[in-house]
Amino acid sequence: MFALVQVEDFDQGELYARLKQSADEKACGNTGAIVTFTGLVRDFNNVGDIDGIELEHYPGMTEKALMLLVEQASERFSLNSAGALHRVGRIHNNEQIVWVGAAAPHRQAAFDAACYLMDMLKQSVPLWKKEFKGDKSEWVAAKASDDKAALKWMRKK
Repeated sequence: MFALVQVEDFDQGELYARLKQSADEKACGNTGAIVTFTGLVRDFNNVGDIDGIELEHYPGMTEKALMLLVEQASERFSLNSAGALHRVGRIHNNEQIVWVGAAAPHRQAAFDAACYLMDMLKQSVPLWKKEFKGDKSEWVAAKASDDKAALKWMRKK
């Protein structure tokens, strides 16, 4: 399992290989499914076009919260391994921002775990987002839709 927070872009293939190796070491070939998700920065918000975002974090705390989330997903869905990476700093439109992966004996657990990781990440990992356009920027408030997505997992055990 792994959880990373970094400024630099990432290689999806390297993250997949790391996840698979971790699952193989734990499960001795008992992995039947790996599901990954990569999120990109959108070039718009609810008002119009933007040029990108800037993410701030609390070093140490953010990594710890992300690792705790990965561990919770692993336990909840009986995963062979899980991983997550979130970028911070200034990230332009259409660049990669987040990656999650789940390796499990069966596909449904891997799909559910990947969805859980993404839905819960926005609620449980301390990251603060600003959107920018030109030389102006504005902090982004939490969305009700993100709260609703996380709440469905809190109700479902």
